[in-house]
Amino acid sequence: MDGARHQIARRSMAFVLAGGRGSRLKELTDKRAKPAVFFGGKSRIVDFALSNAINSGIRRIGVATQYKAHSLIRHLQRGWNFLSADRGEGLDILPASQRVDERNWYLGTADAVYQNIDIIESYEPEFILILAGDHIYKQDYELMLLQHLESGADVTVGCVEVPLAEASAFGVMHIDETQRIIDFVEKPADPPAMPDDPHHALASMGIYVFRVGDLFEHLRADAADRESSHDFGKDLIPKIVREGKAVAHKFSDSCVRSAPDKPAYWRDVGTVDAYWRANIDLTDFEPELDLYDTAWPIWTYAPIVPPAKFIHDREGRRGSATSSLVSGGCIVSGTHVDQSLLFTEVRCHSYGSLSRVVALPQAEIGRHARLSDVVVDRGVKIPEGLVVGEDPQLDAKRFRRTESGVCLITQAMLDALKN
Repeated sequence: MDGARHQIARRSMAFVLAGGRGSRLKELTDKRAKPAVFFGGKSRIVDFALSNAINSGIRRIGVATQYKAHSLIRHLQRGWNFLSADRGEGLDILPASQRVDERNWYLGTADAVYQNIDIIESYEPEFILILAGDHIYKQDYELMLLQHLESGADVTVGCVEVPLAEASAFGVMHIDETQRIIDFVEKPADPPAMPDDPHHALASMGIYVFRVGDLFEHLRADAADRESSHDFGKDLIPKIVREGKAVAHKFSDSCVRSAPDKPAYWRDVGTVDAYWRANIDLTDFEPELDLYDTAWPIWTYAPIVPPAKFIHDREGRRGSATSSLVSGGCIVSGTHVDQSLLFTEVRCHSYGSLSRVVALPQAEIGRHARLSDVVVDRGVKIPEGLVVGEDPQLDAKRFRRTESGVCLITQAMLDALKN
């Protein structure tokens, strides 16, 4: 088994689809694609799929970009340039560049792969793993590759178990007792339950395994179909389910847990609420997502910054943090930080308080500011005395406030208050 694992990783390539805008994240994706959004104090969302590939032994990777890709491309160039071509490794950044059709950019997820067939062929992989670049999770992809090899499937689809009551928000796989997919239903009103678990359904994770030759055959047929939207979830996978053999792979069978008794952790942080919650959850005493696991690290670009610093120590002006993550380069000057996550080089000035705040890199919190249940975008300068999280109606007038009461603050919103 160990030999098979080693060999199948060496014979595989990962292709990460990282071109999506992520419009439900609102202003957080005005300047960057969803995979480039910051997460966990020092990482970007895309780092999770890439780290899973590296940790699984896959060292040939392509990343397809499209929407507002500069931030993402710069991050990949800085943090993922350690793969060595002379060892048969490599990471190709593949912006939409009208390589096949001079009239069109990437038309869909399948078209993004189709337009890069020649680059994939240059690596000569036997298997290809198609990954979404916008979810937070840890997974050993080799176990999924091995299932694909042993099952003889045309495609293996990564699926996460979700409560039946929530399954209507996903594309759901209807499987039989052998895990063969017998139907694929997009956001069904009455989702099919798993055969061995009537309380859960299998939702697609946007992860697919193919033999390379099989994938190319499907992609070329799809490219010639004028009725197709050229998307894996809408076109290719349903067609294979109808005409070939599609098999489901349960995320619980290959997820990397923080401890054997912990639940499988997978999050789509596609809304402001979900993004805020997933970051704040990291401040828990024993978070479900373990960022301290050295056996399965999350690789990223880490700028050279000094350690975090806490200054002033008198009543009402004490630099302190409780149940919080504070990244390098931060200065907490006379502010109390509670159950919050501060990204790199955040500055907090005196006499303030932060509670359940996610502050992105280089944010600056002015004196006497009080913030609760807030996401502060990168580089935002919170003015002196600003209070957010105590007056819902006022917050909604000034900032992006969600139904659950989380406020997103950008510099443009603050600038508009001055006019």
